[in-house]
Amino acid sequence: MTDSLTPQHRSWNMSRIRGKNTKPEMTVRRLIHGAGYRYRLHDKRLPGKPDLVFAGRRKVIFVHGCFWHSHSCRVGERAPRQNAEFWAAKRTRTLERDAGQLEQLRQAGWEPLVIWECELKDRDALLERASSFLRG
Repeated sequence: MTDSLTPQHRSWNMSRIRGKNTKPEMTVRRLIHGAGYRYRLHDKRLPGKPDLVFAGRRKVIFVHGCFWHSHSCRVGERAPRQNAEFWAAKRTRTLERDAGQLEQLRQAGWEPLVIWECELKDRDALLERASSFLRG
């Protein structure tokens, strides 16, 4: 099956995909802020520019999209059929970059938590997990 969009239109579609302030990230931010936790956003001084930074606790939270970061859920395991080699390489690079950034943070004394997009379905469990992480 060929792509039904022109290369220019596909490029335009892809340019609209945001890297920060995404809907999953905003959901997590509202949930955690509502629980009384305060944080900074996207600290450029830290590896990976974490989505939420709790400097006093030396903890950071990343909100990852399941597809883009190759999560083990149904969405993350589904690979595109079009241009499969490109997407496999891109997603592999993302996994390697994520692992490196998490390790750099740990070595610098920061404790990271990754929240996956699919975890937003159960907000109570997500809030408990995040609160436990931030308390501990």
